[in-house]
Amino acid sequence: MEIEIARAPIESPRRLARRRLLRRIWRYKMLYLLLLPAFIWVVLFDYLPIYGISVAFLDYNFIKGISGSEWAGLKYFRQLFESEMFRNALKNTIIINAYKMISGFVCPILLALALNEIRKPWYKRTLQTAVYLPRFVSWVVYGGIITLLLSPETGIVNQLIEFFGGKSIYFLTEPSLFRAIVVFTDAMKEMGWAAIIFIAAIAGLNPEVYEAAIMDGATRFQRMWRITLPGITSTIVVIFILRIGYIMSAGLDQIINLYNPTVFEVGDILDTYIYRVGIEQFNFSLAAAADLLKGVVGLSMVLAANHLAKKINDSGIF
Repeated sequence: MEIEIARAPIESPRRLARRRLLRRIWRYKMLYLLLLPAFIWVVLFDYLPIYGISVAFLDYNFIKGISGSEWAGLKYFRQLFESEMFRNALKNTIIINAYKMISGFVCPILLALALNEIRKPWYKRTLQTAVYLPRFVSWVVYGGIITLLLSPETGIVNQLIEFFGGKSIYFLTEPSLFRAIVVFTDAMKEMGWAAIIFIAAIAGLNPEVYEAAIMDGATRFQRMWRITLPGITSTIVVIFILRIGYIMSAGLDQIINLYNPTVFEVGDILDTYIYRVGIEQFNFSLAAAADLLKGVVGLSMVLAANHLAKKINDSGIF
């Protein structure tokens, strides 16, 4: 006589995966609870505003709203490329950001390497704190300090120039100097904070490698060149890829606090153009089109840089 054995129904892979996920969430429920405020913030301020992209394709009417405004297609994108002011802002943005990419990327690496060579802990901590501090000062305050330092009448820079027999220079009204001032002041403000990641990467390197290099007679420069830099290459690549995504954003806070009509030709960037068109002229559709174009170009640059990095040394952000 055959005996039938009752078998439990086999769950589908999808249901089984769902059960495992729910079980894992319940196990780490307190961690997910801590994550919840950040998740809500990202959804509210990063994902919900994406709906506003449609304004770039509408003849937006503030009273009618997005749903009541008429479809305009690519009308405002055509206006952008036909506008000489937009082309000038685009050119200035690319030029200023190209310089910022060099100074804002190389300077933090050099600063991290220099701080790593300091052997006295108290001096190293003091110097680190000093270079971090400008990061916590707003551009309103920092721009005011720069304006005072470069003032043609009371600024210490012009006083030194006059002391050595030179003539006062109107730095912030001189078009040939404005971009250099923007790049230099940005590097001075941000490089201390940007160097933190590289300092952390250096701290994670194996000290035994340095000890072996010292035993072999390697100098400090050789250890830095042959051990430290190759050891943080992956970090450098990741930071470079993330930074290249901001190629179309030259810094609204900085420019708007430093520029003036005399340097408008070399200082107007996409961020100030969008601010002027959208907030001052209430042309929301044109401003949204410019901002969307800026975002698409930035995303494309990140994807291209990441693909190139994976091709060269198999390192990227995804």
